[in-house]
Amino acid sequence: MKRILVVDDEPTILAAVATRLRAEAFLVETAVDGPSAVEKAAATDPDLVVLDVMLPGFDGLEVCRRIQAVRSIPVLMLTARSDETDMLIGLGVGADDYLTKPFSMRELVARVRVLLRRVERAADVQPLALGDCRIDLQARRVHRGDEEVHLTRIEFDLLAFLAARPRAAVPRETLLEHVWGWASGVETRTVDSHVKALRRKLGTELIRTVHGVGYSLETPR
Repeated sequence: MKRILVVDDEPTILAAVATRLRAEAFLVETAVDGPSAVEKAAATDPDLVVLDVMLPGFDGLEVCRRIQAVRSIPVLMLTARSDETDMLIGLGVGADDYLTKPFSMRELVARVRVLLRRVERAADVQPLALGDCRIDLQARRVHRGDEEVHLTRIEFDLLAFLAARPRAAVPRETLLEHVWGWASGVETRTVDSHVKALRRKLGTELIRTVHGVGYSLETPR
């Protein structure tokens, strides 16, 4: 059974999420503020964290930063705000995905299952070289020059999917389906946010926007 840490200072939301996840056969731990979330993560070693952004003590971004500094754990962030800057900051400190409140429990469970499946998925391919970037798909590590670049799980999976189709224009809907595991027709803005994060870390020239379609990974000729 997978263990999930749910962190939210709103009792109603915390109870509802915990109850639903337990009904889906997950082991659930809970915390209500930043310090207790970090302590509970260290004590229980969860397989995934559902983490609210706005918390007392210190916020969810700092919680994410601290737990990721110890061990890479998939994090699904919950936010009451839809501001893209907040989302990008969350992705930058190690969050893998985010949901904007209010959300359906069905969607939350689906996102949790997708993140857990992605962790379990083993890569059995050779490293790739893209200009000054080297992608080790087996070890899930990326270097730019001599420096290792930290990518979240979603960022790495997005980069690997595009790298397997060099110079092909990949629609946003295809990326959502194969990288996120979402059904077509849902919001594609999350793809754009993750591409922006990758460009900040790996350079603006690596991923090209194909207007009206999606994205293409550029490779040296």
